[in-house]
Amino acid sequence: MISSEFDTIAAISTPLGEGGIGIIRISGKEAISIANRIFQSSKGVNLLVVKTHTIHYGFIIDPETGQKIDEVLVTVMRAPNTYTREDVVEINCHGGYVTLKRILDLVISQGARLAEPGEFTKRAFLRGRIDLSQAESVIDLIRAKTEQAQKIALEHLSGRLSKKINELRDSLMRVCAHVEAYIDFPEEDIDGLTQEEIQTEINRIKEEINKLIEGYEEGKIYMEGLRAAIVGKPNVGKSSLLNALLMKDRAIVTEIPGTTRDIIEEYVNIKGMPLKIVDTAGIREAHDLVEAEGIKRTLRAVELAQLVLLVLDSSRPIDSLDEEIINRVIHKKIIVVINKKDIRSKEFCLPEVLKDKPRVEISALKGEGIEELKELIFNTTISGKYEQEGVVITKMRHKIALENALQALNNALQSFKEKEPLEITAMFLREALSFLGQIVGVVTTEDILNLIFSEFCIGK
Repeated sequence: MISSEFDTIAAISTPLGEGGIGIIRISGKEAISIANRIFQSSKGVNLLVVKTHTIHYGFIIDPETGQKIDEVLVTVMRAPNTYTREDVVEINCHGGYVTLKRILDLVISQGARLAEPGEFTKRAFLRGRIDLSQAESVIDLIRAKTEQAQKIALEHLSGRLSKKINELRDSLMRVCAHVEAYIDFPEEDIDGLTQEEIQTEINRIKEEINKLIEGYEEGKIYMEGLRAAIVGKPNVGKSSLLNALLMKDRAIVTEIPGTTRDIIEEYVNIKGMPLKIVDTAGIREAHDLVEAEGIKRTLRAVELAQLVLLVLDSSRPIDSLDEEIINRVIHKKIIVVINKKDIRSKEFCLPEVLKDKPRVEISALKGEGIEELKELIFNTTISGKYEQEGVVITKMRHKIALENALQALNNALQSFKEKEPLEITAMFLREALSFLGQIVGVVTTEDILNLIFSEFCIGK
């Protein structure tokens, strides 16, 4: 069957597995009639005539056999005041997989089809309830790993980014209108912006776009997290540091070198920034195949890391193995973690090559200096663009569209400078408008929509 945006769709909207409650969501013009055919109210209620946004108690019944499937609450929500702006029914049942699947199968047997990934949200976009950037924020809200990430996603969902982009589009449309007026009425004394004022306004719009582009890396870190690898030779305290950051015993800590054989990954929340910490095997000459594989994975983790926490043991002097490790990671973004400060040796001396790197002294075993390390990680990573601007972009798609808009505006200014026909300038300005429109979905293609909504779960 060829799917259509006019079909009635259904899906399980809660995670699969055992739970107290599971929800089957139905959306489309047949949603209420389909639900009515399989719902038996304890009070004889007919769902076709109930008021919108009301909840009704009863049972889901197989209409062919009369068998009761589950005790449920059914919520009826009529268009247009729904998530999709279509009629929507949500069946709240018990959360076992078998029950959910049986009810979903019944709904589909009555004329609905299984929703595609993200199709409920796609319909909300296609029917104008939300724009494209708001639709994308739904998946960010679901995947948020910290309160700060959740806050940014919620701000995007409420339209904060959309408002900023639309303000830039409105300003650019006014500029376009003035340029078009000069083209259409070259002999007229036009009451509007001079060409110098037009160029000034284009430069102002460029500055605003630049601020958004500059905030991308920070926004991406808040949403996706930062990958940090803890690196050092055996027994410098890498696993103790991981446990101290997590405030739990996640890694085995012993005095035996080579205890950590495999990569251990955990998330820790640092002032709203999700930090994915990778505890690696100590780098040294391997004594067996298992340890060799662990060291190989460590080197791979270092290359993938956006930040390296280089752990040095201050209870003894720097040796050739430390120097070898330093040479392997010196090209990366580094924070030097000087461990065992409580038993620091007078012979310990920080290598010259590390003296301009951010560093902190700690005792991982005693938990001393850990808060200072967290502060340093945050300050080394986060520039404060979000706090300054109040809005950040978090999607590569948005960044590319903004960069393309910026290039188009540069081309427009260049055409002014070279005194090219105003038709050329207008063409570049319309290009910039088109690229900004891609962010909020004013200008888009089916391929872009399919790519965006394919990331969603089926029931959203």
